[in-house]
Amino acid sequence: MVRRRLAVLALALAVASAPGVSGADISKLKIPSAGQLEKSVQRGIEFLVTAQNKDGSWGSAHRTKELNVFAPVPGAHHAFRSGTTALCVEALAEVEGAMEFRSEKVTAARQRGEDWLLENLPKLRRADSIALYNVWGHGFGIEALAAVYRRTKDDARKAKIREVIAGQIELLQRYESVDGGWSYYDFRIGAKHPATDPASFTTSTILLALHDAMDIGVEVPTNLTARAIRAVNRQRKSDNTYAYDEPLKMYPEMPINRAPGSLGRSQVCNLALRRFGDRSITDGMLTNWLGRLIVRNEWLGFGRKRPIPHESWFQVAGYFYYYGHYYAARCCDELSADTSRNYRRWLAATLVPLQEKDGSWWDFPLYDYHQPYGTAFALMTLVRCRAGVGQ
Repeated sequence: MVRRRLAVLALALAVASAPGVSGADISKLKIPSAGQLEKSVQRGIEFLVTAQNKDGSWGSAHRTKELNVFAPVPGAHHAFRSGTTALCVEALAEVEGAMEFRSEKVTAARQRGEDWLLENLPKLRRADSIALYNVWGHGFGIEALAAVYRRTKDDARKAKIREVIAGQIELLQRYESVDGGWSYYDFRIGAKHPATDPASFTTSTILLALHDAMDIGVEVPTNLTARAIRAVNRQRKSDNTYAYDEPLKMYPEMPINRAPGSLGRSQVCNLALRRFGDRSITDGMLTNWLGRLIVRNEWLGFGRKRPIPHESWFQVAGYFYYYGHYYAARCCDELSADTSRNYRRWLAATLVPLQEKDGSWWDFPLYDYHQPYGTAFALMTLVRCRAGVGQ
């Protein structure tokens, strides 16, 4: 058994050191038809509408397992619920953008979620001196509110959305690392301003949210984004593999920092740098990493549904699965229709079969948040796949 594990590890290391690819052969994949994709999306929408809490939010702390992530109450759960609700609101806003998915039920669910965000996001704070999960709520909250802002015609409502987004930006300034960027833990207890080491993917996620805020005319301090961009670049390797966080950049060959361990991060980091004008993030760089995601997808998949973070090969955590595929789909939006078509088809062929019987998708057991956030990520991915399926 030990010998077999060593052989598998040797193979894993060999694959990890293989040269990058710029494409992949998807001819053997079972690509869903346009009708199958539409049905899958409809089932996902129905799950979200049914799973919504009475107060308009999604997710709760009621379901638990023997081993849970560090989550000091109640603040950690305020953050989990805020981030989850934001993703669900954004997903419903995006599916509403496709005419086929519009319905009074979906619109009502999205509006209740939007109302919850507008009321509760301004109250979101760090859980304690260590847990900074709230930064995810601020980031995804900005992204969601920017999405609904673009579809809102009511001027008073738009003004309220902009006000709340501006408040979230102020909170992100408060919880920014002293080194620039953001992380969700601060183990250097005692500092009023977080002395945490920024994480590449957390910082990139928030950078994209700030870019969305800028797109709708909300002012974002340039020094805030400049420090964050520098933080991401400090963790960037020559092949655009990104270290998990700032301290780990000192261990570039650590499994989590190698290409299979970065599959869930490189997409979002590349996209964030490109959106802020980094010309080195070319179409070729995006397709290179989309190709890597396809060829090495099993390394990301091995972590899916594992209950312990980072217990899988290359220290991959389950919660990177749908997150990584979502940002891969957003990278496709940067490419031409012809260039992105096969990548969109591959994403559809990968995610549709993973849908659960109840219509949800999930990748990591996290109280009662995992099904709503997993479903939101999957829906936002699959809506972007419609341009490739059936062509």
